[in-house]
Amino acid sequence: MVRNVIRGLPCAVVLAAAVSVYPQTAGAQGVVNCAERSQVIEFLTRQYAEKQAAVGMINQQAVMELYAADSGSWTLIITDVSGRSCVILAGKSWETIIPVGPKA
Repeated sequence: MVRNVIRGLPCAVVLAAAVSVYPQTAGAQGVVNCAERSQVIEFLTRQYAEKQAAVGMINQQAVMELYAADSGSWTLIITDVSGRSCVILAGKSWETIIPVGPKA
């Protein structure tokens, strides 16, 4: 089993590097995916009816935001301290899960 993990490690490293260097989907190649935050949010609202579903601080320089719509579309953006937002990922079939049971 350890041997299989070691064999798969270079592939995982290459995949992680490729995603971080070129985070766009194949269908979005050649499209600029960064703009002022207000422009990105206005586009997501107008084009996809997406609203902010989650937010998290990455570090002192950037915030990650997730926008989702009732239709199931979702978009993950990162905004830096200058107000520039970049679309990192987008997809379909978003579901909000409501925890059931006692709180931890």
